[in-house]
Amino acid sequence: MKILITGGTTFVSKYCAEHFAAKGDDVTVINRGSRSQVENVTLIRRDRTSLGDCLRGERFDVILDITAYTEEHIKALVESGVLFDDYIFISSSAVYPETNQQPFTENQCCGYNFVWGDYGMNKLKAESYLRANVSRAYILRPPYFYGKYENLYREAYPFDCAMQNRSFYIPGDGEMKLQFFNASDLCRFIEILLEKRPEEHIYNVGNRATVTVREWVELCYKAAGKTARMIGVDKSVPQREYFCFYDYEYELDVSRQSRLMPETIPLEQGLKEEFEWYKNNLDSVYYRKPYLDYIEKNISTTTE
Repeated sequence: MKILITGGTTFVSKYCAEHFAAKGDDVTVINRGSRSQVENVTLIRRDRTSLGDCLRGERFDVILDITAYTEEHIKALVESGVLFDDYIFISSSAVYPETNQQPFTENQCCGYNFVWGDYGMNKLKAESYLRANVSRAYILRPPYFYGKYENLYREAYPFDCAMQNRSFYIPGDGEMKLQFFNASDLCRFIEILLEKRPEEHIYNVGNRATVTVREWVELCYKAAGKTARMIGVDKSVPQREYFCFYDYEYELDVSRQSRLMPETIPLEQGLKEEFEWYKNNLDSVYYRKPYLDYIEKNISTTTE
C-alpha cells in the first residue's frame, strides 16, 4: 500500500510508521521534522495546517490521521488537493459525555465531557467534518494507548518506582478501573479494516477487559521484575498531583471491534514489552511529571 501518516515521530504515529514501513508498504510521513524519523519512510517536512501545494495531486491508498485534534487539522488535509481511497482517523473516547450509560457504545450520543473538556469537543468536531466530507472514512475511538514509544509519563512512572524500589501511591483503595489498547493492536485493526472494509465506520477500540489501578500497578512492577508495595492516598489530595490518570472511571464497549479482531495483546505481555523498550530508552518520555517531588513534600510523611 501507499500510505500517508500524519506525525510519524512520537508514540502511536511513530509505531504505525515503523510497522507499515517494516511490512514493505510505501510510507510517507508528514511532520515538522523537529525529531528523528523512522527508517524507510518518505518525509514531507510541513506543519499540517500550512500544507500549501505539497500534497496536491499526490495519491495514497489510505491516510492514517493520528495527529488531528481539531476540525481545522482534518479540513486542511482533506482540502489540500491530496487524493486517497480510505481515511482512518484516530479520535478519542473523550467524545462520550461522562453522564452516558456505561460501557459507552458507538451509537450513543456524543458531546461535552466534563473531564476532557475542549479536547473531546474538538475531536468530535473533527469527526463531524470528516463524516460529512469523506465517504470512505473510518473513525476509531480508543481508551488509553500504551506500548513501545510511549512518550507520556504513564507506564514510565510505575516503571521508575519499581526500578528505584519505591512504594507506589495509589488513589484511595486503587479500585478505579482503567482500559487500555496497545499500539500494535491498533496497527492490526487498521489492516483488518482495509482488508474487510466493513459497513460500520465508527469503532470503539481497546481491550475487552478493564483493570483496576491496583492491578495495573502490580503488572507494571511485575514487568520490571519487582513486587509492588502500594500506599493509598486520601481522596482529599488532588489526584493529578501524584498520579498519572485523572479521577475518572469509564469503559468502552468494544464488541464491534471484537467481531473483526477477537483477540488483543494481554496487558501483562504488552507491559513487559514496553518495559523492555523503556529501560533502554529512558530519555524518550518527553513530558515527565514531578509526582515524586509532590509525594515527598506533601504526602509521604503523613501517609506512611
